[in-house]
Amino acid sequence: MKLGMIARAAGKGFVGLAFAGLLANAPALAQQAAPAPATETPAPVATPPSPAPLAEQPAPAAAEPSVAEAAPGAAAGGYTPMAPTPGKGMPVDGNLGLQPQFSPIGEEALWMHDAILMPVITVISLIVLFLLLWVVVRYRRSANPTPSKTTHNVAIEIAWTVVPALILAVIAYPSIRLLAHQYQSAPAGALTVKATGYQWYWGYTYPDNGGFEVISNMLKEPNEVAAGERARIEADGPEQLAADNRMVLPVGEPIRLQTTAADVIHAFAVPALWFKLDSVPGRINEKVLFINEPGVYFGQCSELCGVRHGYMPIVVEAVPRPQFDAWVLAQGGTVGKPAAASPSVPAAAPAAAPAQEPESSEPGAPGAGAPPAKIAA
Repeated sequence: MKLGMIARAAGKGFVGLAFAGLLANAPALAQQAAPAPATETPAPVATPPSPAPLAEQPAPAAAEPSVAEAAPGAAAGGYTPMAPTPGKGMPVDGNLGLQPQFSPIGEEALWMHDAILMPVITVISLIVLFLLLWVVVRYRRSANPTPSKTTHNVAIEIAWTVVPALILAVIAYPSIRLLAHQYQSAPAGALTVKATGYQWYWGYTYPDNGGFEVISNMLKEPNEVAAGERARIEADGPEQLAADNRMVLPVGEPIRLQTTAADVIHAFAVPALWFKLDSVPGRINEKVLFINEPGVYFGQCSELCGVRHGYMPIVVEAVPRPQFDAWVLAQGGTVGKPAAASPSVPAAAPAAAPAQEPESSEPGAPGAGAPPAKIAA
């Protein structure tokens, strides 16, 4: 299987090089019949070791996410919206337990849940059930007509004080360690992205790439849209979780994700990445996000924020750095650090406005950076 995957990846790479040579040497031919852009196979990204022991996770059904062909919103410049992988980064009907995790913190948390919390909970529940049944049978009135008058038992009192304390100590160490790992500061040079909650949609700002903002609204179903409006398709994601514009992030590197709000308290939450952070008006909260694999990951606002609280989906698309840079350029942003202006050379003009037309598929939605619209309840 691995040899077959490597061969297919090498074949795709050779096809991409052939297309690049044709476009470079025969521009006229490229203008007459431009071939569809070849799917770029993401290069494997080296994931740093997790800060805590990780449970062995089953391999995802599809390690390499597929790319939507002719997906709506496909931008020029080397970026094509990625189609989500079924069952990856999204809820699954009938699933019990947590979603599979695709971040180091999430893997550590899933290990703690499966290896520590669930066994402790199961053992305690079985012991309590056994004691309850034993007392019901052993000390029923017919089998024990004269109940004991004992009021104190030193051994029992010591046992039921010491044993719970030891259990809490066993749970406390990995729990506090996980909490500390979740709030470690972002390293210097980490990409900064800000998520702003509005009533009732999200705005994603990229201050390190020119400061442009992407407005994201939930996509409606085909029977809910008016003529000319964009409706959700399968390549966008599940119903009520798909958004017209995604938060695009580079995979395999730390990201300083900041959250705030423009009106009321929201919460930015993506279960498969083990990320949840309140978005509070007037303040900035931040945590580090690290995504192990390319893919599309879905979340929702998890703070009751008003009548349309349930219609604020979050879609995070993790792509390799070259594809992320192409997406930034397509949005009118900048890539790399700006060159320092000298006295004889004027400073570069600010980046152009985001090339996002329209900014949102939601009719009447405020533009990037505009105050939220007043929507009747």
